[in-house]
Amino acid sequence: MTTRKNIVLASSSPYRKELLSRILDDFICQSPDIDETPFPDEEPIEHVARLAEQKAMAVSLNHPESIIIGSDQICVLEGQILGKPHTEDKAIEQLQACSGKTVNFYTSLCVLESGQEANSIDVVVTEVSFRELQKDEIERYIQREQPLDCAGSFKCEGLGIALFESLSSKDPTALIGLPLITLAESLRKLGVEVI
Repeated sequence: MTTRKNIVLASSSPYRKELLSRILDDFICQSPDIDETPFPDEEPIEHVARLAEQKAMAVSLNHPESIIIGSDQICVLEGQILGKPHTEDKAIEQLQACSGKTVNFYTSLCVLESGQEANSIDVVVTEVSFRELQKDEIERYIQREQPLDCAGSFKCEGLGIALFESLSSKDPTALIGLPLITLAESLRKLGVEVI
């Protein structure tokens, strides 16, 4: 009889926890303690992939015989990374900058077994085209949804979807923070039954 390994989400994000609970009933969460500062001249896609792997590796040290899931996400507008706004003023500034433009979201995923190299590292790109936004509607949106802990200053799973003209992604949950299609495939390769 084989024993199923524990599954650990290397994150303190309530969004990632909720997403993972859509496909798995039994997992634990641990917040990784890593430095998320970009390296000099590091491309956004390299940065986000590195962070997912570092998060998973950091958490794996405390969880032998486990499968670890690390993820990260960044928002890039015209080559510049937009972080989490943390304040309403910064959120207004970010959404004004995105108005009428296309923004790329890079959501990384690293799945590994403790004590081993990463089984997979993937980056899913989501392209979001924003409508032309008026300052008053941006302010109303931020007041209603308070997306201050979200890269890009919106929650696409809520009212934030009304800010868009279109979006394109091969894995729609990636924009919320965890690409479940990609994750389910990686877990199946490790023998974890998702369905």
